[in-house]
Amino acid sequence: MRNRVRVADGRHLMVERLGDPRGRPVFLLHGMPGSRLGPAPRGMVLYQRNMQLITYDRPGYGGSDRMQGRRVMDVAEDVRTIADALGLDRFAVVGRSGGAPHALACAALMPDRVTRTAALVSLAPRDAVGLDWFDGMAPSNVLAYSRATADRDGLAESFILRSEEIRQDPARLLDDLRRELTDDDRIVVNDAGIRMKLLANFQEGLRTSAYGWIDDVIAFSEPWGFDPADITVPVMLWHGVKDVFSPVGHSRWLAEQIPGATAVLEPTAAHFAALSVLPGMLNWLLDDREAVVC
Repeated sequence: MRNRVRVADGRHLMVERLGDPRGRPVFLLHGMPGSRLGPAPRGMVLYQRNMQLITYDRPGYGGSDRMQGRRVMDVAEDVRTIADALGLDRFAVVGRSGGAPHALACAALMPDRVTRTAALVSLAPRDAVGLDWFDGMAPSNVLAYSRATADRDGLAESFILRSEEIRQDPARLLDDLRRELTDDDRIVVNDAGIRMKLLANFQEGLRTSAYGWIDDVIAFSEPWGFDPADITVPVMLWHGVKDVFSPVGHSRWLAEQIPGATAVLEPTAAHFAALSVLPGMLNWLLDDREAVVC
């Protein structure tokens, strides 16, 4: 079920509701670049688990209006508005890659609404004390995040050009990344089903403009607007140790900061392996008992 939800400042957000509309709710926050059409369990699987999954395009992606100058913290008000529009009081939140810091923002800023949060292959704040933020990061990401602080016009120009190319050929993004993919990531993205979902995800995310992508990179390069140490709801961090797009040191740092957080660091996995652990993570998010997901 698809909805357009209007937020307080007049913007509209494109929302997708999957699975059982009466089931237990989980918000799934997409990666970067991405959209509400990103890889997720099939509707029948969600029905069998008495679960509904709510996804939406972050501002500037797909069918959602841009929010200039948005910060990571701004996600909380958008998620709150969507939840209110759907009549959801309490819900869990999971974010993968670029969605993971946003999931943590929901945990920090909506402890009255969020039951549990999972952050898969997350970045840490750019101003994280004691973390070498670029250590182990792929050159393409180092360049983008460096431009976000030193040359925003150059960042925008390069991403607008790349987005035009990806709109014409969505496989272009994966092809551009191929030289930086680990063996584990290549296995994941070469799976026909996953590849098809990723390409649809990229194409929809960049369908109208590159500004969702640009604004994400800038938001991750500035203060997030909350302190991970203030999170009080249960948090699960998952990270592949071989990840070069969001290096594992970021989740190690977050695990030290977030009280009571559980960190699962998979030694043989990399970035895209987070797609395969999502179903198990959904089980943890809706389980009232304490559990460790592997």
